Amino acid sequence: MLRRREFIASAIAAALIDIPAALAADESLRVFWWGNPDRAKRTGEVIKQFEAAAPGAKFTGQVATSDYWVKLSTMVAGRNVPDVFALEPVTFADYSRRGATLDLTPFRDSIIKSTDFASGALDLGTVDGKLTGIPTSLNAAALIVDKAALEKAGVPVPAASTTWEQFKTICTDFKKAAGSASLFAVGNGARYSFVFEVWLRQRGKTLFTQDGQLGFQEADAIEWFDYWDQLAKAGGCVTADIQALDKGNIETNPIASGNAVMAFAYSNQLAGYGALAKSEMSIGSLPVQEASGPSGLFYRPSTLWSISPWSKSPETAAKFINFFVNDTNAGHALGTERGVPVNAKIQGDVAATGDKVSKQTIDYIVSLKDRVGPYPPAIPIGAAEFSQQVLTATADSVAFEQITPSDAGKQLMSEGKRIFGG
Repeated sequence: MLRRREFIASAIAAALIDIPAALAADESLRVFWWGNPDRAKRTGEVIKQFEAAAPGAKFTGQVATSDYWVKLSTMVAGRNVPDVFALEPVTFADYSRRGATLDLTPFRDSIIKSTDFASGALDLGTVDGKLTGIPTSLNAAALIVDKAALEKAGVPVPAASTTWEQFKTICTDFKKAAGSASLFAVGNGARYSFVFEVWLRQRGKTLFTQDGQLGFQEADAIEWFDYWDQLAKAGGCVTADIQALDKGNIETNPIASGNAVMAFAYSNQLAGYGALAKSEMSIGSLPVQEASGPSGLFYRPSTLWSISPWSKSPETAAKFINFFVNDTNAGHALGTERGVPVNAKIQGDVAATGDKVSKQTIDYIVSLKDRVGPYPPAIPIGAAEFSQQVLTATADSVAFEQITPSDAGKQLMSEGKRIFGG
């Protein structure tokens, strides 16, 4: 099986968005995405809406979970990529730079309308000057919280001004009051690159630099691993064996398995966690280094739609993407499961008429307006390997007490230099 990096290297609404009345009869295209059953249901509804609005167009939806990237890699290797497929920020630049995505610049505003997009949204789908992905929505890193569980334990719910040291106290105090050997406050955040990135930005550092190198030093990595090592030994986060089961999706997160009451996630995942949890979940921002200091947060695309460079019907694929992001009914069907709609008009409409979770998610994103920083530099080739393999494996080694935080810091830097050079 190829490693990812090796592989990458080798009705009124319809009128408003200008879908033609006639397309090629029985034109069949494929759309591929990852996610839970809730996302599959929502996306399937939009596909049906588009087919109803575009006579002759037919889309076959394909969905995967933790095996999405393996399947996509295999498809790209065989030049059998679905016409429309989903990417996310960590892997987006890799796929684009390796020629696995079509340049969408010719479709910009001619087919895919961006007039009502949030300011700068298309920049999030641009790599090396080429528009190769359309962000479906915006999100930001967040802390998903079971407030009732924390209140029952008599500990405070983290707030926007909660520092990492205060968060440590909240987590350890929860464990003392939990009364269950298998219940903890949160998962071990050491292995989550997006949490590490926020932590670094709060300290004036970055995960990656503009020229594609690591944007932090060994001391920063050691401090990161040491924080989580201390928290784990104090019982503030889940044990190594529980954390190792997390495959980076909602279904395998410790909060979903009933082993934690808080989860580091993205804002669009509130609906997914809520669907799995036995109690109502709320959303807030991550802890900060200093109460009045920078949040380290930034707006990002939750997912992006790209078109296969081998698609035989790229214009129809582009029309589908346009419908997905600009049609009001599609916006209501999608809600905020993928994030806050990239179309500002739809965003306001969903907030006003949508369900409680959608409103809560949009309110969170809006609350960050004056706290977010600039979007990070373009993610370099190799970032997926570094974030999803190296960082995870190193963090797990510390959690299993196979290496010390100091050795982990050295190992992370060494592996980073191997991947990125320098």
